[in-house]
Amino acid sequence: MTRTWEISTVTDAARARIATARVAAAHGVPPLERARLAAALSARLHRCLAKGGAWRLALTHADGTLLIELTSSPADGERPWLINAPCPEPAAGPVGDCVADDAPVLAEALLGADEDTAVVLDRLAEQEELVAFHREELHQTNQGVLALHAELDAAGRAQREAFAAERAARREAEAARRRLTFLADASAALTASLNHEEIVRRLPELLVPEYARSLDVWLLDAEEDHGPSVPRPAAAVLAARTGRPQYAAAEPGRLPGVDDQPPSALLPGRPLLCVPLPARGAPLGVLTLTPPGERWDPDDAVMLLELTRRAGGALENARRFEHNRDIAETLQRALLTDLPALPGLRLTARYLPATYGLNIGGDWYDAFRQPDGSLITVIGDVTGHGLHAAVMMSQLRTALRAYAVDGGTPGELLTRLHTFLHHLQPDLYATAVIARFRPGEPELTWAAAGHPPPVLRGPDGRVRTLDAKPGAMLGIPLHQEIADHTVPLEPGSTLALYTDGLVERRAQGIDPGIERLSAALGSFRTDELDADLDGSAERILEPMLSDSERDDDVCLLLCHLDGSPGGGLGGPFTGGLEGLPGARDGRLGGSRLDGHLPTGS
Repeated sequence: MTRTWEISTVTDAARARIATARVAAAHGVPPLERARLAAALSARLHRCLAKGGAWRLALTHADGTLLIELTSSPADGERPWLINAPCPEPAAGPVGDCVADDAPVLAEALLGADEDTAVVLDRLAEQEELVAFHREELHQTNQGVLALHAELDAAGRAQREAFAAERAARREAEAARRRLTFLADASAALTASLNHEEIVRRLPELLVPEYARSLDVWLLDAEEDHGPSVPRPAAAVLAARTGRPQYAAAEPGRLPGVDDQPPSALLPGRPLLCVPLPARGAPLGVLTLTPPGERWDPDDAVMLLELTRRAGGALENARRFEHNRDIAETLQRALLTDLPALPGLRLTARYLPATYGLNIGGDWYDAFRQPDGSLITVIGDVTGHGLHAAVMMSQLRTALRAYAVDGGTPGELLTRLHTFLHHLQPDLYATAVIARFRPGEPELTWAAAGHPPPVLRGPDGRVRTLDAKPGAMLGIPLHQEIADHTVPLEPGSTLALYTDGLVERRAQGIDPGIERLSAALGSFRTDELDADLDGSAERILEPMLSDSERDDDVCLLLCHLDGSPGGGLGGPFTGGLEGLPGARDGRLGGSRLDGHLPTGS
C-alpha cells in the first residue's frame, strides 16, 4: 500500500505530516519511533519549503516496515530523502489519510504530536536518570579504581622496599658468611704451624690487600733480643701497655671495642688500627694495620680483632712448643750415646725422631763393654712418647749398664731389666734386643724381648732374620726368663738392630718392612760396608722412609765386622771401661731433632 501527497505550501506539509503520524500510529509504530519519524519529516519538509517548488511525499507499508520517501516534483535529479520505521503490527482497519481544514482536526493532530513528544520526554527523563545513575556508579567505580591503584602503588612500593631490604640482608649475610669463612680458614692456617716465625709471615699474606693496605707485626720479646727498638706509633705503644685495641686517626672511628686516639705523629695521614696480640700474661706484641680504603667497616674491624686474638693464641702455643722442643732436644742429645771405636768392629747409628710433635721419644740405642772385654750393643723402645718415655728410657739405659758390670748374657740382662721395669713402672712397657760380641768367639749371642728381630747379613751377601723365639715385652705382669740365642759370625758380616718405626706401616704391618730392610742390606758389597758404613746406613734409610710420613721414631744400629784379610774378632778388644773415645760428636744436624744422628765407625 502506497500513499502520496503533493506539497507546495506549509499547509500541505502540515497535512502530510499529520497523515504520516496517523498511518504510523495505526500500524503500531512505537511513540518514540513516531516522534523520531515526525521530527525528522518536519525538519526535512521545512528545508524543502525553504527551497521552494513542489514536492511529493510517498509513504509505503510493506513487510512490517513503513518507508517514507520525499522527492521533488517534477524530479530534478536530486537524490530522494528516505526514512523508515518498523511496524510491529498491521493496521486494525482502514486508515484515514485525509486531513480536514477544520480547527478541531488540526488541534487533535497537534495534541497527538504533543503526546508523542511527552512520551519521548518521559523516556528521555528516564534515560537521563539512568545516565545520572550510571554516571554516579562510574564515578564511584573510578574512585574505587583510583583507590585500588593507590593501594597497588603502595603495595608496589612496599614490595620494592621489601625486595631492597631482602637484597641488603642477603648482602649482609653473604658478607658475614665471607668473613666467617675467612676467619675459619685464616685460623686454620695460623694454628697449623708451630713455628712462630711462620705464623708472623703468614699474617700479611692473609690480610693484605683485602682487609688491610699494610700490616706490621711488633713482637715485644723479639725487639728486646735484637738490639735497639725502632720508633713505634703512640697508639701501638698504648695498645701494648693496656692490652686494648687503639684507633689513631683525625676523626673517631667508633669501632666496637676499640679506643679512639689522635692521629699518629709517625703516619699522620693514615688511620691506624693497633691491636694487641693477647696471651695468658702480658701481650706478645701489637698488630698495626692501615685500612684498605678510607676506613674500616665495623664488622670487618670486629673480625680483625677476633683474628688477632686467635693469632695471639697460635703464637703463644708455638712459643710454648718451641720452648718444650728445645728442652726435649737438649734431653735427647744428652741421652744419645757416642759409640766406641773398636778394632775389627765398626758401629754406626741413626736416630730420626717422629715427624710430628715433640722430637723426643722412647727409642734408644747403646753400645758399651763389659769387664770381660765383650761388647754389648742394645736397641730398645719404651712405649709412648714425650718426656716421660724419655726419662724411663734413660733409667733403663742406666740400669742395663749397671747390670752389665756384673757380667751376664744378653738374655740374663733382659730378664733383670724386665723385673726392674715391672717393679719400677707397672703400667709402662718396653721392647729391646741385646747382641753381644765376645773377642775370640766366632759367634754372636743375642736375646730379644718383644722387639722386631735383628737382621744379619753374611759376607756372601745373604741375609737372615734372627727370629728365634723371643721373650715377651719388658714390664708385663708375668715372670719370664728370656733365653739367649747364638749364631755363627764371620768376618764381613753385618748386624742390623732397629726399632719398629723403621719397618712398620699401619696399612702393611711389619713383615713387608723387614723384607725391605733385608733386601736393602743384602744389596751392598762387603767392601762397600768396609769403606763407608755411615753412607751405607744412609742408603738403607732412604728407600725405607720414602714411602710415607713417619708417625714414630726410627732408630737403626749397624754393627759390621771388618771383612779385610785378618779382620774380625779374632783377638781381644783393647782398652778398658774408662775413657772410651767417641768416633764422632753426637750432633743433631741443627737446633731441632728433625734430622738424624750419625755416630761411630
